[in-house]
Amino acid sequence: MTEPRFQVRARHTADTITVYQAYRPGIGGPAARDGRFPAEWKRDRMTWIKPSFLWMMYRCGWGLKEGQETVLAVEIRREGFEWALRHSCLSHYVPELYESQATWQRELRRSPARVQWDPERGLRLNPLPHRSLQLGLAGEAAARYADEWIVGIEDVTPLARQVHGLVREGELERAAELLPEERPYPLDDTMPAHLRG
Repeated sequence: MTEPRFQVRARHTADTITVYQAYRPGIGGPAARDGRFPAEWKRDRMTWIKPSFLWMMYRCGWGLKEGQETVLAVEIRREGFEWALRHSCLSHYVPELYESQATWQRELRRSPARVQWDPERGLRLNPLPHRSLQLGLAGEAAARYADEWIVGIEDVTPLARQVHGLVREGELERAAELLPEERPYPLDDTMPAHLRG
């Protein structure tokens, strides 16, 4: 069975969803230790969260890119995640979804969250036919994320390195067994059209 082209897939429970980010050790280390972001974490910048572990690996190069050496699994409340989705705008203009480019630009300016769909990645970080959600949080959304939604933060850099090592050795089955289990995340019909493919 082929995957739907646009679908949120994530590790989730009845109350939480896990998203991934990567930071330099000076931010990532204290965040994992204290379960919250340190004071130097910039609230006035857009922060991108990714429900896909492998897309995060693609973005941070398995935690080997400069400034992205600490990979974090951030468990957040589903109600917060869904608030962000409901208050989001697509990061680029799609004529079928917006009345006009000006309408989209107005929506973009007033939305505290941005949705971007990028090709999902396989174990070798090759692009797959279906898409993976990236969710950008700014302003109110970034503040709520940091102050209200976080349930726990785990440093999963060792997992990233372990999976990467197995992939490099050609042990793809063993690598796949270590991946977090990501299942379709249920979104109802009240969600914005740009989330329902």
